[in-house]
Amino acid sequence: MQIVKLETVDSTNRYCEALDLTEVEDFTCYWALEQTAGIGQRGNHWASAPGENLTFSLVLKPDFLPAVQQFRLTEALSLGMIDFLKGSTSIKGIIKWPNDIYASRGKICGMLVSNRLAGEKIAAAICGIGLNTNQRDFPDWVPHPTSISLLTGKSNELEPTLKSLLDCIKKRYDELRAGRNLEKEYIDNLMNLGIPARYRHNGRELTATIKGVDPHGRLLLTSEDGEQLCCAMKEIELIN
Repeated sequence: MQIVKLETVDSTNRYCEALDLTEVEDFTCYWALEQTAGIGQRGNHWASAPGENLTFSLVLKPDFLPAVQQFRLTEALSLGMIDFLKGSTSIKGIIKWPNDIYASRGKICGMLVSNRLAGEKIAAAICGIGLNTNQRDFPDWVPHPTSISLLTGKSNELEPTLKSLLDCIKKRYDELRAGRNLEKEYIDNLMNLGIPARYRHNGRELTATIKGVDPHGRLLLTSEDGEQLCCAMKEIELIN
């Protein structure tokens, strides 16, 4: 495991995309003290105050995973974050599909995974992670934010916190490498699992209940009128 500290970048994912990843070791972390144009899911901006949060990208080489199973990487990363929050901060996290982490109804972590395929294998993955750590004040446009500091009342040293988090993610990554199936554990930690909620699906609003995910990571739901839905990321959105 290697940590490369960067003072200021626009986005750690963009920084990694410009690298020759064949020269980067598996499980190398690029950590930015300041990220000026962080990227979130659906092309959204990730807001983070300089020096207060953890913003980093992991370069992984999961060539042991077939390309058709690339969502298993998302499962491992999400569970690693859940493990870290529970073990290091006593915060109970929950996964908002596919890989946002919430705690006490607030978003505490976001992830963005970009895979590079080589034939039927994953040659490399750039996994951008933003964890709200010490920030207590957020811009008004950020929906439902929270942080470790807001939930615990304590400030955290960033580098030791990062190392503890990486240890948790590495454990899950190693489980994946060893062939462990993390799907059930991932599903068991999903927000609104088995609970009717309002969604926007292909432009219409409906009430549906999450039942699980399929092997490709698509969300499986049943609408209130019994319709079976299988949704990719941009096809459905939880209405808060």
